[in-house]
Amino acid sequence: MSFISIENVFFSYDNIEDGKPVVNAVDGVSLSVEKGEFVAVIGHNGCGKSTLAKHLNAMLLPDSGKVYVDGDDTCDEEKTWDIRAKVGLVLQNPDNQLVASVVEEDVAFGPENLGVDPREIRERVDAALKAVGMYEYRLHAPYKLSGGQKQRIAIAGILAIQPQCIVLDEPTAMLDPLGREEVLSTLLRLNREMGMTVVLITHYMDEAVPADRVVVMDSGKVLLQGTPREVFSQVELLKKHRLDVPQAAELGFRLRGFGVPFDRVPLDEQECAEMLLEVLQ
Repeated sequence: MSFISIENVFFSYDNIEDGKPVVNAVDGVSLSVEKGEFVAVIGHNGCGKSTLAKHLNAMLLPDSGKVYVDGDDTCDEEKTWDIRAKVGLVLQNPDNQLVASVVEEDVAFGPENLGVDPREIRERVDAALKAVGMYEYRLHAPYKLSGGQKQRIAIAGILAIQPQCIVLDEPTAMLDPLGREEVLSTLLRLNREMGMTVVLITHYMDEAVPADRVVVMDSGKVLLQGTPREVFSQVELLKKHRLDVPQAAELGFRLRGFGVPFDRVPLDEQECAEMLLEVLQ
């Protein structure tokens, strides 16, 4: 069985009112995530991706269907804390997850509540802060940090719990380009160097390019999934569903429309520049 298995899940925030049919935020989704995989889930606002994210650590439970984390059913109340120890969730606004007045105390909050030995907490806090590149800020006040730094502290707080998987619900939505780059490079390092499973919920298409797999959601359903190249090569289908593509793919698509003989859709600026150089030569 996959590390995370989502089996025909339906979920709605509303009951039937005035005889009107329920609109499912998640509408019959089946999906799996393997250990060590980096999965990006993309889609426009209201497509159900954030609702799906909250099902992965039992913050929300399906109306029907099943979600399994490492074989544990999220609907089994006796397994809830085990599941949340395995899957950490980072929310969109880091201010909602920062609870202490000193960075290292904030990062220690999770393992303290799990009853971890104080000496081990010290080790976990230092390791988590080093993993996100924020160790030198351990004695700073979180409120004085930039948005990108706050989000990295929020990620460190999850890492200190030592989960096997980290799920991030639009963690860069409130950040400037520099902050987004800081967070994304941190996630890539955690995945590539530490082998952590990462599920990134985002509406920034360029953030999905480094992922192993991209899942596209629309109206609560999985519209499309595959490697970044497989997904972003289907520009017309994505645009039909009011979705963007990475800027390099958009440029490549338009150039192909003008007759430029690109043999594939470029995914980033470097690849686009290299393909243009080949054509010009």
